Amino acid sequence: MTRDEEKDQYEPDQLQQLKSRERIIQAAKNATENEQNMTLMQGIRLYPKAIAWSILISTCIVMEGYDICLINNFYAFPQFNKKYGEQLPSGEWEVPAPWQAGLSNGANVGELIGLLINGWVSERFGYRWTVISCLALLSAWTTLFFTAQNVQTLLAAEILCGIPWGVFQTLTITYASEVCPVPMRGYLTTYVNFCWGLGQIIGIGVIMSMLDRQDEWAYRIPYALQWMWPLPLAIGVFFCPESPWWCVRKGKLDEAKKALLRLTSPNRETDFDPDETINMMVHTTAFEEQTTKGASYLDCFKGHNLRRTEIVCMVWAIQNLSGNSFSNYSTYFLKQAGLNENSAYGFALGQYGMNMVGVFGAWFLMSRGIGRRSLYLYGLCGLFSMLLILGFLGLVPEAHRREGSIATGSIMLGWALTYQLTVGTVCYSLVGELSTRRLQIKTVALGRVLYIIVGIVASVLTPYMLNPGAWDWSNFAGLGICGLCVVYTYFRVPEPSGRTFAELDLLFEKGVSARKFASTKVDVFEKEVEGELLDKYQSRT
Repeated sequence: MTRDEEKDQYEPDQLQQLKSRERIIQAAKNATENEQNMTLMQGIRLYPKAIAWSILISTCIVMEGYDICLINNFYAFPQFNKKYGEQLPSGEWEVPAPWQAGLSNGANVGELIGLLINGWVSERFGYRWTVISCLALLSAWTTLFFTAQNVQTLLAAEILCGIPWGVFQTLTITYASEVCPVPMRGYLTTYVNFCWGLGQIIGIGVIMSMLDRQDEWAYRIPYALQWMWPLPLAIGVFFCPESPWWCVRKGKLDEAKKALLRLTSPNRETDFDPDETINMMVHTTAFEEQTTKGASYLDCFKGHNLRRTEIVCMVWAIQNLSGNSFSNYSTYFLKQAGLNENSAYGFALGQYGMNMVGVFGAWFLMSRGIGRRSLYLYGLCGLFSMLLILGFLGLVPEAHRREGSIATGSIMLGWALTYQLTVGTVCYSLVGELSTRRLQIKTVALGRVLYIIVGIVASVLTPYMLNPGAWDWSNFAGLGICGLCVVYTYFRVPEPSGRTFAELDLLFEKGVSARKFASTKVDVFEKEVEGELLDKYQSRT
């Protein structure tokens, strides 16, 4: 049979046109070079549908941010406190500190379960059906929030709803990182943080609109609005293409190509070849199979993957250690610092607005060539300085409490902007890039687990630190361990910007120092790659 006849034989099945392993590797190399040479605008023009689908799935985080905002900010809500709280000797109503900690930790416990389940479910059944199933569960369990007659029912609702929330927290990041090319990876992964801010600002806006109501609908309406999210999201996700990387890992190469074509709008400007891109995915997956034998949670702690897991976990945890858990109680904190309910919620609205603006600011800084490591490190330095100032504002005399509370609110807004410009936003890009494709879902889930564990400790302590019926630390609660986070980041967090997934795999395998990641040159195609997937792919081409 002639070569032309062989080519004709394979065309009906839309298989690759490469006839040898060398040609497969050459095609993968071409796709890698095209991605690395691609500009941001070229990527946007080539992957407009990937952007749209990623934004749709990331909108699940808007829903989660909305509800998390409700429970943390209802503690400064008079109607909520009167229904679920206890009366203090002063005559005011407060949800006791143990129940505040319990409600916040209820969501955290549910999220822990969801995260660990997601590490298996998403890889087994794919992203689409995992999201749709979780949206169905969330729609059912929202009923508990709406009908809750006591704080115990609220706790059950937080735990149950926390399970799908935990799934969304990592699935949205991994999907975004897998459907876009190198120049767009940082933007789509960090958009997830914008969704958190959007959900929180919607929540605060709804709460502020309910402040004048004196009946139970003041807090039931905000809970009922949670039902507006799941159905339209589920319909959209049903039509969403699966991640081509996931399809390749499962050996579904035809489906991978179909998914890739649904994510792209090929044009002459980028010389995009879907077959070459699939070759790159196959080569990278085979390379990872060669260096990472298994794909279980245990494998995240073996060999060079241990270092990757450690960094991803710490990058997540530092979000809480740098003061984020404390900022989640912004309205309650500001109320205890001396502001009335309307002013406290007004400052919180500004803070969450900063969250959204900060994401765009981070995009601008990244587009100027500033790396993820630099943004993360210098951002931590700024946060540490502001937390020190915030703590010392607690020394303001009682006679000037009003001025001190205004200064506190202003520092918190500055903290929120700095956080979102750097640590809060860049974290999502780092965790999505620093984990290997083969173990990405599980590695990101483990990182988020540590984030939540740190958050549980913080959420237990924070109500006691702020509650006037407990420790009543007020501003002094702002003094934390952010300085240690700066030291860790300098020595351990590497720079992934501009690197393909295969290059990152090789850098970690060689044990390159975090401070030398950006300057070290590697060629992933110099190393001989073997593997069952590569053999299977070669036999079909």
